[in-house]
This record gives sequence, C-alpha cells and structure tokens, in this order.
Amino acid sequence: MDAASAAPTDVTIPEPPTIGALFTSFLGLGLIGFGGVLPMARRMIVEKRRWLTEAEFTDLLGLCQFLPGGNIINLSVAIGLHFRGVAGAVASLVGLIAAPSAIVIMLGVVYDRFQDDPRVQHLFAGLAAAAAGLLIAMAIKIALPLRTRPVAIVIAALCFVAIAVLRLPLLPTMIVLASLSIFATWRWQS
Repeated sequence: MDAASAAPTDVTIPEPPTIGALFTSFLGLGLIGFGGVLPMARRMIVEKRRWLTEAEFTDLLGLCQFLPGGNIINLSVAIGLHFRGVAGAVASLVGLIAAPSAIVIMLGVVYDRFQDDPRVQHLFAGLAAAAAGLLIAMAIKIALPLRTRPVAIVIAALCFVAIAVLRLPLLPTMIVLASLSIFATWRWQS
C-alpha cells in the first residue's frame, strides 16, 4: 500500500439525490421558505445536502436569474434536471410549489376578509422587513465565492449600479452584462 492510497480523504462526494429526495427536499423548502426561500435553498443545497458546491450554486443561480421566471423555481428545475433528468425536474418543481400554492390560496381567502384590520397590516409590514433582511443575507452569501474572481466582482458591481442606481431596464442590462461577463471571463481565463 503506497502513501497516496493510505492517506485519508476528507472530501466525500454524496450520492446524487433520488427523485423522492428531490421532491421531499423541495417540498420542505417550499413549506418553510415563505418570502425568503432562496437563502434557505442555498443552505439546503450547499451546506446541508452538499448537492452542489458554493461556486456551483452561485453559477447555477446566475443562470437561473437570467432566465425568465422565478429564480427558485428555475433553480429547482435546473437541479432536478441536473441529477435526474426530466423526472427530477418535475419532482423538484412539484415539491416546491404544491404546499405553498395551497397555503397562499388559503391565506388569500383570509386576507380578503381581514385586510382592513390594522393588526393584519402591521403583520405584513413586519414580514416585508424580515424578507428584506433575508435578501441581504443571501446576497452576501452568494457574493462570497466571487471574491476570488475579479471579473465577476466587476460585473456584479456594474449590474447593481445599472439596476439599483441608474434604474436601467433589466432585460437589456442583463443581455449586455452577461455578454460582457462571458467575453471577459473567456478572455482573462484562457
């Protein structure tokens, strides 16, 4: 037995998730992630289940944010498709949206009846503040893997300025910046 084969390995690659694991994981995520599911998705996918690395998650989320539709929905489909093909994509998507859809319908009925109650209005104002905090925490966690990629940092900063400060339209901004990012990454990393 040589030294290389005797050395212990600290990295264990988990088995790809089953269709059932994709469904139940995204079902749980959909049930606990009201209003701020993306930070919880990252925690489940990267930290808890270790299905993707931080960098893989950030790259996949970047693609999902560029595509039309909800980021977390795109992410669930992409992860399901990555591991188990179309059946995995369907299982992830249905798991993610089934219970929350039912809950939203029930809450909509309740809200319709009590929307003028000041306590209900205060409740929703508090929920909005909590959701903003979750988004800030998620932005920080997504940005951390980019700290070693100067091109990505510059593109992220340009995107923030274009959208948040200059209020440029999202689609043209994303098309220009995605093209610029692809070109710059190809140019400086090849």
